[in-house]
Amino acid sequence: MHEVNVDSIRVSLVNYQRVVILKDKTSGKSIPIWIGSAEADSIAVKLQGVSVPRPLTHDLMKSMIDLFNGELQCINVTDLEDETFFAQLVFNAKGKLLELDARPSDAIAIAVRAEVPIYVADKVLEKAGVFLDEEGNPLNKTTKNESASESQNSKDLSSDEINSMSAFSEFISGLDMEGLGNSDNKQ
Repeated sequence: MHEVNVDSIRVSLVNYQRVVILKDKTSGKSIPIWIGSAEADSIAVKLQGVSVPRPLTHDLMKSMIDLFNGELQCINVTDLEDETFFAQLVFNAKGKLLELDARPSDAIAIAVRAEVPIYVADKVLEKAGVFLDEEGNPLNKTTKNESASESQNSKDLSSDEINSMSAFSEFISGLDMEGLGNSDNKQ
């Protein structure tokens, strides 16, 4: 498992679809996960420290965990099948670890409220992890730190991987990055 941070939430100008970018603390790889607008807003509200007059759904879930003396340990993004990510909330219940299936978007929204670590399984990072340039566009699989011989030993990209990265690159290019992360923005 690799610990990740929520790096950013981005919005497409074309279709207004949201993507949360998780960034591996060790390798620097980014994992883009498409999420709904309500979940994106819920994550952004917490990360930006915006106060809301009434609890949002994920605030309510966090309050219920606290009310019942739940001890959320972490969340794990465990799998990626047919472009669908899977996650689990991991609880400590009287010394026993319990895992609760969840959508990654909901799990991340709860994790940022509970201030618990977010982990991504090795196989998920391998399948979905990409290096992004400063503009958020995917780089090729060769990084600045690899030598020429390491680069020659890496596998070539399949046409599916190239198409997937092209689609991601087109999506990223159409994002409205103005004002994201600015706490002065009104939602």
